[in-house]
Amino acid sequence: MEINGAEQQRGHVLLIAGDSAVRRRTVQVLPSENLAALSMVPVSALLGSGLPSDTTYLDGIHDQNALQVRLRAAAATPGPLLVYLSGRLTTDRRGQQLYLALSRTTTATARYTALPWEWLGIELRSRPPGLTTVVFDLAADKSAWPLLQEYGALPASTTADVFGVVAPPGFPGNEGISVYTRHWIELLRHHPERPTNARLHALTVSSGSLPPGALVIPSTPEIAAPEPTARPPMTHVQRLLAGDTSFLPHRRGTGTSTVPEQVPPHPAPGYTHAPDPQLLASAPVPQQTAPAQTSQTLSPAPAEQDPRPHIHALAQAGRHQEAAELAQVWEQHTLHTSGFDSPQATQWVEIRADLAKMSGNFLLATQLWVGVGRARLAHQSPDAPQVLSAAQSAHYCWTQMKDVAKARECGPELIGLLRALPSLDRRHLWVAQQRMEYLNNAPTRR
Repeated sequence: MEINGAEQQRGHVLLIAGDSAVRRRTVQVLPSENLAALSMVPVSALLGSGLPSDTTYLDGIHDQNALQVRLRAAAATPGPLLVYLSGRLTTDRRGQQLYLALSRTTTATARYTALPWEWLGIELRSRPPGLTTVVFDLAADKSAWPLLQEYGALPASTTADVFGVVAPPGFPGNEGISVYTRHWIELLRHHPERPTNARLHALTVSSGSLPPGALVIPSTPEIAAPEPTARPPMTHVQRLLAGDTSFLPHRRGTGTSTVPEQVPPHPAPGYTHAPDPQLLASAPVPQQTAPAQTSQTLSPAPAEQDPRPHIHALAQAGRHQEAAELAQVWEQHTLHTSGFDSPQATQWVEIRADLAKMSGNFLLATQLWVGVGRARLAHQSPDAPQVLSAAQSAHYCWTQMKDVAKARECGPELIGLLRALPSLDRRHLWVAQQRMEYLNNAPTRR
């Protein structure tokens, strides 16, 4: 629908390069390089819209008020808006507020020469939901990182979809385009159809070697609730207690169909540093029989199909407990049919770890991923990709734990696993040891 002519149909892309993030003469983020690379991408691909659009590049800006004016003008765009920010996060002397450092920002002058992060939310809050995307590729300095750990997030606006990463201080980075931005651009260029922003972020995070311990911030898209029923469906545990075993997996030779039997000797475990929402849907099909169909609404997919898409759909719909219970049923069946040390059993532990991560249970996810790493290490070499991936996933989930006591309890097992992998990027071990030292000195609180 057109309102006030063609102007109502325009979009806007605002690209902001703050100050470079450099620590001990090592470059972490070069915002100018990131903006130069983004300038080569068609605006329609960046914005995800074919509408006529305007683009504003702000590279080398040093006046916070001038930047606020540009941000306010972009927020007034009636159509879709993309705001991209890259650079260094810092704080003022009091250390109570986050800023995007500009070209002349120092700790002493941050209040007057940097962009207060809260201004971003203030300027964007009046925009209609669904039309605004904020993407950032940042590095935090030593003063900003503790504040980020306390917040656990980097909000931009309640009406905007927010995606990005913040690298911790001390990460060496590289001379050129940042990993997150580079993979974002590559996906835009090589996908025949532009993915949604949420999927683009997920694919970017799962494909890139992000800094160990980096703060990864996806948006939280609304998930459609299951259709209401006259009576809530029984969980699998409730059905077991009621004596209903019809949904349980059957052993071979009982008349049920089986899924394909060919299984790679070492199935891929999934993501590395950050969650991969496609783990359940993309991993190789395990060698096992399928549960029989029932009339219950929670019954798995048809016997000829892989059960994992059904489990993943439950988790995506927010029915995490049901997804976890069904995965446990399959794991127990696999233990009986394939053996405790089988690759199939290990893969189901990996799936349970991913489900725990999706539900926000990072304690269980960490414990399961550490167990997977140990199990694979018993049968595979320390430099096997599956072993390294399990260790990286365990490390990521551990960094998301906010409970000091529980994180402190899991730390030694994780660090022991990281030490057993000499070919793993040593920065994982260094970051884990630094956090463990912090946890040991921190007061125990939730």
